[in-house]
Amino acid sequence: MHNKERMKGLSTALRASIVGASGYSGAELLKILLRHNFVKVDKLFANSSVGKRVKDIYPWFAGRVETTYESYSVDAVDKSDIIFIALPSREAMNIVPALLERGKRIIDLGGDFRLKDPALYEKFYKHQHTAVHLLPRAVFGLPEWNRAAIRTAMLVANPGCYPTSAILPLAPVLKEGIVHQHGITISSLSGVSGAGRSASTVFSFGEVNESVRAYKVGEHQHIPEIKTSLEAITGSPISMTFVPHLLPITRGIYTSIYATLTKSVTPSDVLEAFRKYYGKEPFVRFSDISIPEIKNVNYTNFIDIGFRIYADNNQLIILSAIDNLVKGAAGQAVQNMNIMFGYNETEGLLS
Repeated sequence: MHNKERMKGLSTALRASIVGASGYSGAELLKILLRHNFVKVDKLFANSSVGKRVKDIYPWFAGRVETTYESYSVDAVDKSDIIFIALPSREAMNIVPALLERGKRIIDLGGDFRLKDPALYEKFYKHQHTAVHLLPRAVFGLPEWNRAAIRTAMLVANPGCYPTSAILPLAPVLKEGIVHQHGITISSLSGVSGAGRSASTVFSFGEVNESVRAYKVGEHQHIPEIKTSLEAITGSPISMTFVPHLLPITRGIYTSIYATLTKSVTPSDVLEAFRKYYGKEPFVRFSDISIPEIKNVNYTNFIDIGFRIYADNNQLIILSAIDNLVKGAAGQAVQNMNIMFGYNETEGLLS
């Protein structure tokens, strides 16, 4: 059934609720859902802000949203068709089981269901997984590669921001055998909104302004997500180094990838690999000429990809840019929702 036919069969608006609605990703979700033609926002939950009005925390919602944040309970989402969970890791696993028992469809923006191996989760997230039995049911929500599985999923694990910026540029050239699977280096720089809205001295203006620093070197929780996702796509073992950095900007991620070429290639060869897999993708923009910039993707669901062949070192250098709160979080979540419910994939995301 085509998207238009499926949409005609939906006589009422889809009711969507957000758990963790007062955080940056939750607020971004609300912005997008408000401009979605087929969604009605049902409930907004934020335990730390219970009783507060949305417009008092985010004044830009004044005149558009009169909702008050509520305390979450499974009974409160009884009429919701889709529940977005925008909570830190360790929290979604406590509420997802009861939601699935009630037949609810869920998109988790946190990291609780991205890794199939609970041992990897415990190693990188530093706590035990209490819903291991649900890990096989979770679908990794990368639309460009998992669209068919997303369409029928009850539980979608929305990819992390860094993984989105690294997996999408790397997957085509790995699949086509243009670069080696081993010795890949990924260097990513992120705006401070990636750390969430909770107050922290280390992310305050005085600490991040006029500086750049690496963090969680060799132990960042997105390392296994990038590695296992690329291995699932390519069917081959991957070895890589990933180093994240903090930029003195609010939003955006810039990723530089260095991989060894398997053979002599031209820019046209690399371009053809991206065209083969992303030529019809609505949110992937790639070029062999222009270099991506954060300012060109912020507030959008696009990923921009560029590359250069460094023949002297037998390397392919790939560059990408995304908005960490949109393509790296809320926008990709809505893209997944559109796929799950048969809407046009760009609905609510192009305006």
